[in-house]
Amino acid sequence: KQWYQRRVSITAGKKVIKLNIEKNNEIWKKLEKTREERDIDLQEEREGREKEAREEIKKQQKLQRELERLQIEEDKKEREIRSYKGRCEDNVTSNQFDNESDAERELVDDFM
Repeated sequence: KQWYQRRVSITAGKKVIKLNIEKNNEIWKKLEKTREERDIDLQEEREGREKEAREEIKKQQKLQRELERLQIEEDKKEREIRSYKGRCEDNVTSNQFDNESDAERELVDDFM
């Protein structure tokens, strides 16, 4: 059995605790088998997270613009329904000339 001494650095010397621990080779071997060493590129990971965040913001903004466009169209339709624009026609004729003769119509047309 091998004994290893582990130390903790503390500025106050009286508070330092020294422990002797036993190294268990079986556990150590299992840990070594499962160890994964990766080259971590923190800048690349950060850029990836920021890109995903930007894409999510763009999706939300696009959805918001679409909702606003639909709301504007709906408001426009409501205003058209409430207005009298579709109810009255521009080529409205008068019933005044229905009972008059052609001579009377010509007089009125010449006068106007």
